[in-house]
Amino acid sequence: MKAWPMPKKTVGIVQSCYIPWRGFFDLVSKCDEFILYDDMQFTKRDWRNRNQLKTAQGLQWLTIPVNTKGRYLQKICDTTVQESKWAQDHWRAFVMNYSRAAQFEKYKDFVAGLYETAGKKTRLSEVNFLFLAGICELLKIPTKLSWSTDYELQEGKTERLMELCRSARGTEYVSGPSAANYIDTQVFERAGIDLCYIDYSHYPLYPQLHGEFTGTVTILDSIFNQGAEATRASLIAPLNRAAPVQSFAAQAEG
Repeated sequence: MKAWPMPKKTVGIVQSCYIPWRGFFDLVSKCDEFILYDDMQFTKRDWRNRNQLKTAQGLQWLTIPVNTKGRYLQKICDTTVQESKWAQDHWRAFVMNYSRAAQFEKYKDFVAGLYETAGKKTRLSEVNFLFLAGICELLKIPTKLSWSTDYELQEGKTERLMELCRSARGTEYVSGPSAANYIDTQVFERAGIDLCYIDYSHYPLYPQLHGEFTGTVTILDSIFNQGAEATRASLIAPLNRAAPVQSFAAQAEG
């Protein structure tokens, strides 16, 4: 009996981040399932627990205080929040710096509700998931969000990613461009999984407060300035299919 081919399914796999920039949500929007890779090691001074907004004085970091002392090898999913006051402080920073933004009044109650709930969470992964799911809802991104811990994992950097993708019944894996430095494309090729990289270089500008345009701040900047619909419409990064890796024999043959 002839076997039917698997239906096309695009999968992305990235560690969760706190209120990330629009490129993160663009990557999510390209996927049928987006796996949060939170059984990886937590890294300090990274995007897991902090992000930036714009102010009249320049860029400002918003950082969720987490417990790290003596926990150098802890995973993101095991990282706990120190206290709940951070949520009130972060929301206050948005009110102070975005109350004059064109779409702030329309979205302030929704985002304030996310912060109220976030302050009750005790794990960083839970906080990040709350904001990721909430913003996806706002942008009408229907992608399924899941955890790497929902699947069995194996050793090897690329092998882990491939096996996660295969376990999720993915036929295509979409990655950020920096992963091209370490992904062994042959692992995906042998598994019959297409490999693509997103290209973040084509985003349009939009009206911002506080001086010169900065495109890498939290996506909430875009939502408060131009609204959810325009933000969703700006997620236009193309996908570039990875070139097949040539064997030594093929290279020798020219």
